[in-house]
Amino acid sequence: MSLAGRSVLVTGADGFIGSHLVEALVREGARVRAFTLYNSFDSLGWLDHAAPDVAGQFDVFAGDIRDPNGVAEAMAGMEIVLHLAALIAIPYSYHSPDTYVDVNVKGTLNVVQAARRHDVARVVHTSTSEVYGTAQFVPITEEHPLVGQSPYSASKIGADQIALSFQRSFGTPVAVIRPFNTYGPRQSARAVIPTIATQIAAGARRIKLGKLTPTRDFSFVTDTARAFMAMAECDAAIGEVVNFGSGFEISIEETAHLIAAALGAEIELFSEEARMRPEASEVERLWAGVEKARRLTGWTPAYGGREGFARGVAETAAWFADPANLARYRAGRYTL
Repeated sequence: MSLAGRSVLVTGADGFIGSHLVEALVREGARVRAFTLYNSFDSLGWLDHAAPDVAGQFDVFAGDIRDPNGVAEAMAGMEIVLHLAALIAIPYSYHSPDTYVDVNVKGTLNVVQAARRHDVARVVHTSTSEVYGTAQFVPITEEHPLVGQSPYSASKIGADQIALSFQRSFGTPVAVIRPFNTYGPRQSARAVIPTIATQIAAGARRIKLGKLTPTRDFSFVTDTARAFMAMAECDAAIGEVVNFGSGFEISIEETAHLIAAALGAEIELFSEEARMRPEASEVERLWAGVEKARRLTGWTPAYGGREGFARGVAETAAWFADPANLARYRAGRYTL
């Protein structure tokens, strides 16, 4: 299934990954409808800063994923749905877990209900590597047990199962994409790489972080956008869960020093208590097994392995160091 000329609804289009995905789809020739979160500021989130060749080349539907009527209206006439809308901040899920059930579980139910009603050709539902919890074996394949180590990850496990249940129960053409830790320009400073980059770019040399020893498999955002498109085009992915990552793990501590090197800075790292997850909630190790992604879709990361990560980190750090971009962040301030 080629996406050129196809009508595609992207939920969560105003966010970090969603905005990059909208840009990639427009460039591919898709007819894109961006589902953004309604707000009184008339803000389209990161889509307000879309690349010049993309700005104005997509439709916008402002709504709320928790509202089934709005979701159904937005989906009318769409062939493909890429469902990214979610609450993703893990610390905030400790604070307000009910909200995560409403947005992530019930929001996903609204999407698949509407998809069934409108008989769409494909729904790609977004999962997360956090559903695996700390790796019990590596690389982590799709057969790894699911372990909810935070209210966020538990809500995503629930959302994944709701989406897959519609494929099994009603034949709704659902595919589940499971990206590992995506990074790149526009990411929220609640994520670790922007947290580090914004502090350094703002002049700090004693960098405040949470735990330094966990490892992550980081994927550059353009690779993740390509992964969504590959899943949307792949008939063999229907009913499947597919991991996407770089096939490379690196500790938070080493990641911080790579970012510092990219910005030409000498840094000292400090683990701040407020930024630490509860001990049993910390995911200590993530490393993606991506053989299924290669086999089903032919996708491979352009920023894979250590060399690719170093390139992606350099591009990301340069973006955050641009004063115009840095001004959008509150460097050094920890928020949920």
